[in-house]
Amino acid sequence: MVHAFIMVKTAAGKSEGLLASIRGLEMVTDAHIVAGNYDIITEVDAEQVYDVLKVVSSNIQSLEGVTDTKTYIAMD
Repeated sequence: MVHAFIMVKTAAGKSEGLLASIRGLEMVTDAHIVAGNYDIITEVDAEQVYDVLKVVSSNIQSLEGVTDTKTYIAMD
């Protein structure tokens, strides 16, 4: 099992609307609006690293209002 954290930057005023969309994605286990360099932190559990990359590139980055993402794979 692969556990990952996806940091998401959004366009101004889009975080709240995107939060529900992100939480509804398959393999997303949790998501929160945060203060800092990124606007939303998303947690993903997947079978393989490839599955995490698919969630990011095909699902999260394609949402209108997402401007940038950064993916961190948990090592513990």
